[in-house]
Amino acid sequence: MRIPFFQVDAFVTQKPFSGNPAGVCLLPGLAEETWMQGLAREINQAETAFLYPEKDGYRLRWFTPVLEIALCGHATLASAHALWQEGLLKKDEEARFFTKSGLLKAVQKDGLIELDFPATPVVPCEKISGLEESLGAKVVSLGHNGTQYLAELESAGIVRNLKPDFKKMESYLNAQLHGVIVTAASDEPVYDFVSRFFAPLAGIPEDPVTGSAHCALGPFWMDRLNKNNFSATQASSRGGELKVRCEGDRVYLGGKAVTILRGEIDPPLDSI
Repeated sequence: MRIPFFQVDAFVTQKPFSGNPAGVCLLPGLAEETWMQGLAREINQAETAFLYPEKDGYRLRWFTPVLEIALCGHATLASAHALWQEGLLKKDEEARFFTKSGLLKAVQKDGLIELDFPATPVVPCEKISGLEESLGAKVVSLGHNGTQYLAELESAGIVRNLKPDFKKMESYLNAQLHGVIVTAASDEPVYDFVSRFFAPLAGIPEDPVTGSAHCALGPFWMDRLNKNNFSATQASSRGGELKVRCEGDRVYLGGKAVTILRGEIDPPLDSI
């Protein structure tokens, strides 16, 4: 059985080929993990999403080229986009995803796809050995949310111009704390804050646009800016834009998506 496959750019800006590319595989049912991991390695995007119908929604899993992860924003947005685009959901119908991070939802709202995600606020921590050396920049404050460090830097310009040493970064990352978010207040009036995200141990030296990072960035900037609605930009080479809204223990992430490629994949006969 051939599997519909899409490559979708998520959290795009106005320029072509922006945002974060994700692979999306629409499966008929449960697939073997080894096959999904192998295909994600073959596709070689930051994440490839695998989803199939379950109950009143879809089971959704995400794989980087080297491992499965528990939460991914851009590939969830890409998955919802594919379901609406292919007519598997009506335009006004909510997308429901059962994941390792619980039930995630997506709706179309005000010209954007809005994701309903769990907030993952950071707690302050002491600076770790090698952090500033790996970034090549002074860290103003540091916290973590159990899976990612969040480092506040002195300016948006410093965030944009970072050239991290990923080998040094790998020395203090591990399977649990696997990523580094860097952020600063924006120097452009159209945005509230700017960020970048690095996860070399997960096979993603720099992620173009990271929805899950904004589950930490939203609460972080809510405390500093005394507001709960934000326009955010991720300053990777591709660039991305997000709307971020914090409400209680949830963070709502809004963005646009565009399909770049569509095709079919022939799986091994015993994989599905």
